[in-house]
Amino acid sequence: MHVHLVFVTKYRRGVFDDEMLARCEEIMRKVCEDFEAELKEFNGERDHVHLLVHYPPKVAVSRLVNSLKGVSARRIRQEFTGHINRAIMHGHLWSPSYLSASCGGAPLSIIRTYIEQQQRPL
Repeated sequence: MHVHLVFVTKYRRGVFDDEMLARCEEIMRKVCEDFEAELKEFNGERDHVHLLVHYPPKVAVSRLVNSLKGVSARRIRQEFTGHINRAIMHGHLWSPSYLSASCGGAPLSIIRTYIEQQQRPL
């Protein structure tokens, strides 16, 4: 099964740069492995990230999302403390909401292309 996930930063603050996005991808890739899932595509902009995840049917998407957001927030805040604190996000990285869209109808190549075309900051 495939799911397209979008996570937005708290208050839509534009905190990400390329280095932070690269680290976020590494963290999220590891979390997916722990769920026996695979992060097929990852990209982001200054205030949000897109993920295309292939996951087994036994995994609840809500549990996967909670781990992805929780682990990434904790590690990114630890490793980029000054950058996150300057954005005045009151100790949070992610907004509590997220988008989760199943990918059964559209060909995966179209979704991958959409994620690849995000305007990643330099």
